[in-house]
Amino acid sequence: MAERAASLATRECLSAPTRELAQRLSGTVEVLLVWHPEIDGVELSVRDPATGAGFHIEVAPADAIDAFYHPYAYAARRENSYRIDRDEEWILGG
Repeated sequence: MAERAASLATRECLSAPTRELAQRLSGTVEVLLVWHPEIDGVELSVRDPATGAGFHIEVAPADAIDAFYHPYAYAARRENSYRIDRDEEWILGG
């Protein structure tokens, strides 16, 4: 019985949808903070739809709000941890 409960809990976690924690628009730049429950990870996404430029970086949960409000400063501190994407189609939340 305990094995079945553990299996159901694992399956539920693996199928849990990505959750948007915060979203804002600054000029033409969209900033999203999302949580991926299946890996228990937080991601910061920054995208300028006008140019197609943007980046995604993994964020420590303790730094999530700071990174959300200061994404370029946070990315600069992690200069080797992000990449610039152009003309990328973004699908978040499912």
